[in-house]
Amino acid sequence: MNRSPALLLMAALSWMPAVACADGGDSLHATIATLDHEVFDSFNRCADPAQLEKHASYFDPAVEFYHDNGGVTWNREDMLANTRRNVCGNYTRELIEGSLQVYPVKDFGAITQGQHRFCDSRNHACEGLADFTIVWRLHDGQWQITRVLSYGHRAATASP
Repeated sequence: MNRSPALLLMAALSWMPAVACADGGDSLHATIATLDHEVFDSFNRCADPAQLEKHASYFDPAVEFYHDNGGVTWNREDMLANTRRNVCGNYTRELIEGSLQVYPVKDFGAITQGQHRFCDSRNHACEGLADFTIVWRLHDGQWQITRVLSYGHRAATASP
C-alpha cells in the first residue's frame, strides 16, 4: 500500500486540532473551561459532603498544591483537609471572565492560567484576588489535576 506524504500528513493532523494550537485550540479550551467550571462548582458547594467528594474526584491522589500563603500540600487528602477546614461554607471562587488561558502539553494534557476572586459566603463580598496555574493530565479518557499553583493573593482592589 503506497500512501502519499500529503495524505499521511492530513490523516495525522485530523486528530490534532484540539492540542496543536499554541493557545490551546478551541476544542481544548472549551473542554478545560468546562472542567474549570465543574471543579469549582463543587468547590463552591463543598459544605455538602457529596460535593466535596465530587470535588476530590478531579484531583490526582498525588496532587501537589502550592499556595503562597498556605504552603504546600503533597497529596489529595491533605489538600481536601485544608479545603474542608478553610473554604467550605466560608468562601466561593469565581473565575475572572476572559482570564482563562489554556496551553496544550504534548502527550500529557494541558496547563491553564488565569485569575480568580474569592467571595465571602456570608456577605457575598468578593474582596480576594489571586492568580492560578493548573496542570491537567488526560489519562485513559479522564482529565485530572496533578499540580496547582495559587499565588499573588491580594485585595481585589489592588493592582495585579
